[in-house]
Amino acid sequence: MERCAVAKDWIEYQSEAAAFFRTLGLEADTDATIRGVRTSHEIDVLVQSHHVGFDVTWLVECKHWKTRVSKLHVLALREIVADVGADRGILLCEVGFQSGAIEAATLTNVHVTSLADVRQTARSDILAMRLRELYDRIEACGQLYWDIPKEERIEHGLRHDVGVFGYSGARVIELVVELLTKAFRGVYPVDCEAPLAFLTLGFPRHIETAEDLIGIVEPMIRELEAKIDAYNAKRGGRTS
Repeated sequence: MERCAVAKDWIEYQSEAAAFFRTLGLEADTDATIRGVRTSHEIDVLVQSHHVGFDVTWLVECKHWKTRVSKLHVLALREIVADVGADRGILLCEVGFQSGAIEAATLTNVHVTSLADVRQTARSDILAMRLRELYDRIEACGQLYWDIPKEERIEHGLRHDVGVFGYSGARVIELVVELLTKAFRGVYPVDCEAPLAFLTLGFPRHIETAEDLIGIVEPMIRELEAKIDAYNAKRGGRTS
């Protein structure tokens, strides 16, 4: 198991935690204040991300202690998570947790762990959420794409004309849905079998990791979103 360097004090420990979450592409602010339903709360590290159709808020408490964390601190964080409506609370302590603390966190959205261990677990959680986000985005693209008349899709570069080879939003949707559906099963490498993959020069036939898959499909989704946005902008500018 990977181990992080021992922080000299609580401030450094907090900074190390925030820096790690930033490596995952998340926003991470130390000594943050967040408003809940009942009151405001001071949080060691506030972790957030905002993508299309995808938001995450994690409340991270850093215990740079020489003794194990007790149940009371887990219950306190559970109350804050509920008041704020956060997705997850995380208690970090390198020396561990009392048995009551572990029991209090079981089957809840508060996790008790160490920074060393969260380096292993958080990355897979984020990747799973990113895959879900991408699937939601391609589904939204599909709904918008098929609402556009065929002639207008051709006119605005969303598909090629019959008998002409060119960009096809339908093929992009087909390929991305196929890849993401396979990725949800968590078995790698992911094989590419959609026709567009075979027609695209340099497209990998096997994708080894979730990071690689995200790096491939996100630009494809972004391009399709841009084409649909451009179409809607032109349509919005037309006068009858």
